[in-house]
Amino acid sequence: MPRCLRLGLTGGIGSGKSTVAHMLLARSAIIIDADAISRQTTASQGTAISAIHAAFGDYAITADGAMDRERMRGLIFTDPGAKKRLEAIVHPLVGQEIEAQFQRALAHGARCVVFDIPLLVESGHWKNRLDQVLVVDCTVDTQVARVMARSGMDEATVHAIIQTQASRAQRLAVADVVILNDGLTLEQLRLEVEKIAPLFGL
Repeated sequence: MPRCLRLGLTGGIGSGKSTVAHMLLARSAIIIDADAISRQTTASQGTAISAIHAAFGDYAITADGAMDRERMRGLIFTDPGAKKRLEAIVHPLVGQEIEAQFQRALAHGARCVVFDIPLLVESGHWKNRLDQVLVVDCTVDTQVARVMARSGMDEATVHAIIQTQASRAQRLAVADVVILNDGLTLEQLRLEVEKIAPLFGL
């Protein structure tokens, strides 16, 4: 079996990270999406629901049995301890599923597995588990404009989210490869991905 390259992919909100992930997928990379896995664990019948209910009560659960994301987001903004308790429940489950998906990718002979991890820098432990890190970078002004345009959030809310994430400097400090996604069209971004894809065996 050929060696599989483990590529970490990260970038701040609005950077275009998810778009780059789809472009790598089109070049036969296997994508493991940590955010999608996290959402699955907190959906109705998700593996984290019983523990979340035990920790936070009925307040945290919607009528259909999923985690109430809006209520939990509000609680986390006002109570840092709540964030730690929630992460202690969700993160181990996400880690288990990431590893299971990686083992399945290996079994299918994947050449490159992309670990799409928004909090790659913040979590600290990922760097030693990856062969290379690809950072999709852009200015904060670009982040704010993109997120406001796609989500309807106000500027202050977007800035608050950005403040909870690693800074540009922190992300760039762990990067092996950087795509500067400022002012690029989709086609120009695709060309940038095509330029670097051979570095990852794609």
